[in-house]
Amino acid sequence: MSLPAVNPTTTKAWKKLAQHFAEIKEVKMQEMFEEDPTRAKRMAIEWQDFYVDFSKNRVTDETLSLLLELAEEVGLKEAIEAQFNGVKINQTEEREVLHTALRDFEDMKPEIAETLQQMKRFSEAIINGKRKGYTGQPITDVVSIGIGGSALGPDMVTEALKYYKNHLNIHYISNVDGDHIVETLKELDRETTLFILVSKTFTTQETLTNSNTVRRWFLEEAPETEIHKHFVVISANAEAVRKFGISPENIFPVWNWVGGRFSLWSAVGLSVCCAIGYTNFEALLKGAHEMDDHFRRKDFSENIPVILALLSVWYNNFFEAETEAFIGYSQYLTKFVPYLQQTVMESNGKNVDRNGDNINYQTGTIVWGGTGTNAQHAFFQLIHQGTKLIPADFVVFTESLHGKTEHQDMLLANCLAQTEALLQGTYKNETENPFRSFSGNKPTNTILVKKLTPGALGRLIAIYEHKVFVQGIVWNIFSYDQWGVELGKKLTKKTLDSIRKKKAQ
Repeated sequence: MSLPAVNPTTTKAWKKLAQHFAEIKEVKMQEMFEEDPTRAKRMAIEWQDFYVDFSKNRVTDETLSLLLELAEEVGLKEAIEAQFNGVKINQTEEREVLHTALRDFEDMKPEIAETLQQMKRFSEAIINGKRKGYTGQPITDVVSIGIGGSALGPDMVTEALKYYKNHLNIHYISNVDGDHIVETLKELDRETTLFILVSKTFTTQETLTNSNTVRRWFLEEAPETEIHKHFVVISANAEAVRKFGISPENIFPVWNWVGGRFSLWSAVGLSVCCAIGYTNFEALLKGAHEMDDHFRRKDFSENIPVILALLSVWYNNFFEAETEAFIGYSQYLTKFVPYLQQTVMESNGKNVDRNGDNINYQTGTIVWGGTGTNAQHAFFQLIHQGTKLIPADFVVFTESLHGKTEHQDMLLANCLAQTEALLQGTYKNETENPFRSFSGNKPTNTILVKKLTPGALGRLIAIYEHKVFVQGIVWNIFSYDQWGVELGKKLTKKTLDSIRKKKAQ
């Protein structure tokens, strides 16, 4: 079995949507709410500690019905089952896409369970001080070295779950910028620092260069025989890792079927494990698995990732809105946008479909955003009064972790008020001053979550992972390869060789 390969523009639903769009593209959401007092209640999904309000979108019941019809015609249900059943849906690389298996505690593969136990033992030994550095001092700092998904995911989660952090200081080195490495190393003590090197192939140029630099730094004062106390590696290439000087017990596996940008759930998340403890890391995984079950089993009309994905297709392909914004009303989510950018744009930035044909319709959306309320004083002016249509997701937690109720109420009020302002504009209060006139009718989704817990963060991340999957299926593209990235790597090697030759002359 392989993925369905249906050009969406040839489906009956797409043709109906095009006709429907022509009929309603000028309809105002303000009028929709006036005509239907039940709209807000009907167009919402309540699930566990999540409440997803998608009523402030330029859609009618007919729009949603046609979008669901499109999902059926492109074979979304079959595609979901193919992924969860381990079919090689990453066909261009002949790989399964099974990051969901990494968090399936109901039916876990033995090798995953074994690796999780290895992560638990290791992180607990680092946290409680039983595993010490070469001079007998406990580890105080953990430096994770990777790039792309090997860095963006763990770094984002570590920041988002800072409230649950223990005494360890966690650092991330991803950029091959040597100045950044030097600035990071300035803060560190060789005797109390652990380095986690993350590279599935152990051939990634940036990661290897950075790893060799920190290895040399360590050996400036420490003997080579002590490397095993300060360096561990997450990789599928055990032979190359051993040549680097890493002993087998310090190698954590990652498998071919784990895509880089979906790998934080694997041993790639070891730095997260060290930062917040294994119990919280497992709660993160279990939260994501709960969303996996929701995505796989819930009817599409009540399915959070499916609805969000179909709305994105509606704006991207019919309204020709090229971007969408993510606004997290929590400073803990400050690194969510860069993570989301890779997840979305590296996955769905494709111009060839699953049949190998050039695409004549829009695929991947451009994702950007920031944290509220900072974003309100930065780019919200463009969303409110600019000439571009920018659908936006607003994410907010109803409870403060530190009990700062007054602040949290203000944060929540700002979030909800902005979505209302984007909806209404000055529709109810027309002004003769054109400079103070707002058209409103700007689409938003509001995702209210009770509290930022590890489980809730897992559920939130999984929503967007599955949203990417649904978009890719509708657009008939392979979401899990990234040949554009590979091309850049090859050209970099050639250019670097030229630079070195010129310097040697």
